[in-house]
Amino acid sequence: MFALVLLTMLPFIWFGMVVAISFIETPLKFRAPGMTHALGVGIGRIVFKVLNSVEAVVAAVILLTWILQPALVSPPAGLLLGLAMAALALQVLVLRPSMAKRTKALSETALKHDGGTAVRAKVGTNTHIAYITSEALKVLALPVAGILVVLAVAAR
Repeated sequence: MFALVLLTMLPFIWFGMVVAISFIETPLKFRAPGMTHALGVGIGRIVFKVLNSVEAVVAAVILLTWILQPALVSPPAGLLLGLAMAALALQVLVLRPSMAKRTKALSETALKHDGGTAVRAKVGTNTHIAYITSEALKVLALPVAGILVVLAVAAR
């Protein structure tokens, strides 16, 4: 029963974290009075490092629960959970490290700036666009996977 709770609850919690940070907090941060692009990027570096760490723990618990109770995860739900986990792995292992040099340089310029000018966020690289796309993939896959787990269990 506990496995069922984890497999239905965690995809929705993970989904909520990604939506809250990536699609609500991040764009709004750049509209704050006095927020510079460099300062926003510096904050983003910290926030996304922590977000990805928490996501990795959630993904590991989902994977462990799935391994221990494979009958609870239908093939379509498993595919979607696997896609979300692959998107996270891509972000952590490839995309964030690739963006790190540029974002570090931008965040360091925040120390030299007076903070008097608010700026809009700018998507600067193809890597950043790939990161946003991988976030969108998780946002699509996770709630559907959670729903499919519930439906598969309800049908038994």
